[in-house]
Amino acid sequence: MPEIMTPKEVAKYLKMSVLTVYKHAKQGTIPGFRVGNSWRFDKKKIDEVLLNGNGDNALQDTAGGE
Repeated sequence: MPEIMTPKEVAKYLKMSVLTVYKHAKQGTIPGFRVGNSWRFDKKKIDEVLLNGNGDNALQDTAGGE
């Protein structure tokens, strides 16, 4: 069963602000989906983007707050 995270949980996990999480979600850099008006994220898919990349280093560059 996938571990579904809220934007706040993702922000804490990636050490970035919640607003940055929303920005990346809207750009498609962070894989997520909408449930009504709320964003939700699959932790496994976020880990895959961090480990494998997707040709866009924007997420790797901002994760960790650096």
